[in-house]
Amino acid sequence: LKRLGSPNFSNLPINAPKCPFHTLQQDGQMTLVNPKNRVNYEPNSWGGAAGGPREVPDRGFHSYATEEAGPKVRMRAETFADHYSQARQFYISQTAIEQSHIAAAFVFELSKVENPEIRSRMVSHLLNVDKQLAETVTAQLGLPKIPKTAEPAIPPRTDLPSSPPLSILRNSLATFEGRKLGALVTDGIDGALITALKQALEKEHATLELIAPTIAGVQTSDGSRIEAQQKLEGGPSVLYDAIAILLSAAGAEMLVDQPAARDFVADAFAHAKFIAYTESAKPLLTKIVGADNFDEGFIEIRESKDFSQFVQACRKLRFWERQTGHSNESAKTN
Repeated sequence: LKRLGSPNFSNLPINAPKCPFHTLQQDGQMTLVNPKNRVNYEPNSWGGAAGGPREVPDRGFHSYATEEAGPKVRMRAETFADHYSQARQFYISQTAIEQSHIAAAFVFELSKVENPEIRSRMVSHLLNVDKQLAETVTAQLGLPKIPKTAEPAIPPRTDLPSSPPLSILRNSLATFEGRKLGALVTDGIDGALITALKQALEKEHATLELIAPTIAGVQTSDGSRIEAQQKLEGGPSVLYDAIAILLSAAGAEMLVDQPAARDFVADAFAHAKFIAYTESAKPLLTKIVGADNFDEGFIEIRESKDFSQFVQACRKLRFWERQTGHSNESAKTN
């Protein structure tokens, strides 16, 4: 609105004509020049440059005169009234996990709508996109029944095929390059594990941040000191693409009742992130996520070389099976 609504919008390079264009306008939003010593109104009695630009009838703009026969109309293609087919094709092109995220997004936003009739009206439009999507949103909103389908301007097409390029997950690059891993560490941890994790991430061109109970960092089992980049309360797991829980037994016992530690683990688990952990950290993880919920997205680190396997797993970016309940390959089949 600002770019197009300013009196100087035609001065912006993206909007400016190729030939010089002069008006009496000055100042206002987005002015690129500040004319001095000339008027900005017309008619005026000033002459020369101070009087501003003047009309040049013989060289100024003239509309090109043509003779036309028959009706002259401005029309839109019939498909302009198709409000649903593209949305439908986009939805059916997503993986199961992506479809669930789309439904969750609708539920989240519509749950903020105070008028139940508006929620129902929105679902009536979703029925023209995909019945399963509409039914999922209806159930999660707690609507008493599925509303009547909104009347489309023209019937949406149902013959458009799934288009794999429209899916992010189907086109992921299978690399952890450029990503960031957050490692929660405590005093007494083996410094060699931290070094090995850092080396594995450097090889993948990913970065590591250490999160500790204090920003001063931790003292390793051999007595050396390692600084942290984040304090636990200020470095939640939502900031990272994957996490590692590298704790000593005493550190795990200290963190087990700390809300920030529980949130760090619980959020990473809920967001389907890969989680590396040491044996000492297992009691903490068990208390937070439950012993029955350890899946293939949890990778135990018994020795330094295990980090290579962990980083390789992280190339999938998320362990989506945790949210879909089936294998990643089946999640890609609609």
